[in-house]
Amino acid sequence: MHHTVVERELELKLVLSPERSIPVPARLGYRSDDPYAVHIAFHINSDSPVNWTFARDLLVEGVFRPCGHGDVRVWPARADGRGVVLIALSSPDGDALLEAPVPQVSAWLERTLTAVPPGTEGAQLGIDDALDQLLAQ
Repeated sequence: MHHTVVERELELKLVLSPERSIPVPARLGYRSDDPYAVHIAFHINSDSPVNWTFARDLLVEGVFRPCGHGDVRVWPARADGRGVVLIALSSPDGDALLEAPVPQVSAWLERTLTAVPPGTEGAQLGIDDALDQLLAQ
């Protein structure tokens, strides 16, 4: 089975305070063989990137309204007169607030939604085919 990969390199901002942020190169990733998830790799000053994975639906909804709880929260905002998406990540190693530009995130999300439309994720996993085979035995 052929799987689609949708990736986008972009620069996020790590918000340190209302007046200060630092750029963080990142890669947004989506794979049709993991259709419910989005992956973000943060390229920081280390040997390997820091990876986060969470629900694609969470990022889609977070472009329009606040959502999420616990380790990942996403909400729209304005910064310097432009639309941004804020992503709050929490782990035992610490917390981070990241700012991403809405146009780039929305364009990338649109590509993921074209690759695997909402409601068709289960078909990508082949669960129905596997169940049919199991029940036929």
